[in-house]
Amino acid sequence: MTLAVFTLLLLGAVPIALVLALTAAWYIVASGNTLLFASYPQQLFGAIEHYGLLAIPLFMLAGELMNEGGLTRRLIDLARILVGGFRGGLVYINLVANMMMAAIVGSAASQIAIMSRAMVPAMEQEGYDKPFSAAITAAGGLMSPIIPPSMLFVLYGVIAQVPIADMFVAGILPGLLMGLLFFIAITVIGLVKQYPKGDWPSRAQARHYLLMGVPAMLIPLIIIGGILSGLATPTESAALASLAALLIGRFVYRDLTFARLPDILQRTAFNAGLVIMLIAAAGVFGWVIIYEQLPQMAAAWIASLTADPFIFMLLVIGVLLLVGMIIDGIAALILVVPILLPIATQQFGITPYQFGVVVSLTLVLGLLTPPVGAGLFISSSMTGVPPMQIFRALLPFLAMSLIALVLLAWQPWLTLALL
Repeated sequence: MTLAVFTLLLLGAVPIALVLALTAAWYIVASGNTLLFASYPQQLFGAIEHYGLLAIPLFMLAGELMNEGGLTRRLIDLARILVGGFRGGLVYINLVANMMMAAIVGSAASQIAIMSRAMVPAMEQEGYDKPFSAAITAAGGLMSPIIPPSMLFVLYGVIAQVPIADMFVAGILPGLLMGLLFFIAITVIGLVKQYPKGDWPSRAQARHYLLMGVPAMLIPLIIIGGILSGLATPTESAALASLAALLIGRFVYRDLTFARLPDILQRTAFNAGLVIMLIAAAGVFGWVIIYEQLPQMAAAWIASLTADPFIFMLLVIGVLLLVGMIIDGIAALILVVPILLPIATQQFGITPYQFGVVVSLTLVLGLLTPPVGAGLFISSSMTGVPPMQIFRALLPFLAMSLIALVLLAWQPWLTLALL
């Protein structure tokens, strides 16, 4: 009945945080062990009582300040210097700018919203197919949870009790791999559809774009440099990035006014509150799962299927693709990691870093796949393109993401080489 209640609430469009909290409460009532209610508030609070989680609202704030302060537009101009002259130049610009944004925002949903507003109208003006423009912008958002910093990596580090900074380092090569595979897809599509050849900026334009883009590039350098050098924790780097975005947007680009700060802080607090509420509810649901000894049962079942680490990882990818289609990535991460991580590390000798990168990328694909596909609906609301049209245009990029997943599951060095 607990599974039935969970399914009914989920299909009834109840917010996922309430689905998890109410299902946990139902289990306690149905099991007759009502003494567990005494621990219920403690478990809710315990799930969010981690200093590392403070990085989540701070990275959200950095993204909001960047968008309001004009830093996003300068990053797009900077990308023109690197790839603007290729065939389908604006598509490459879109992808490179997304990779730059991924090194700042840390949230796929936020990045899709920001970049859809910035890139899709510009691509449509140059004659690109609108569903494809929305699709490549949404696909670029898939790199946000992989290229550091990443909200999913922050959360995974807390759950798995591994250094968040090491998780960020483990995501660098996988993020570049994703970018390379997307470049291949764009090149093939551009040749087939004969996209127009882009224009390289003139020397004067390139000098201007570079001069204006350097301050914006300080943000990812502060984040990544602070973490890799050991001078700052991920949370401290997020705080420094927010401060830098505020100062650059206000005093360098002058696009940001202090009068906008209350709205920016309100949006950040609201979005961060939703995430924190989800983490708390998923924590209490995970507590119920562990109480029922589901990890042990899952371990026994998987051990009966295979003893090969690569096959195990493929099984995990297959299951999590289905889970990510119906459950938010943050909630799913909190639910599956306590079950599957001990199996991966103890029975199959898989490092928590490789496992974390594969799980995070697999779950974020659910943002762009029906039936839930929150990223599809975000992109649709920003561009006016029906979600299924975006999904059809996304298929080549989803295929490339699956290739990346298989490579990451097969070759551990792709996540461990820089550690």
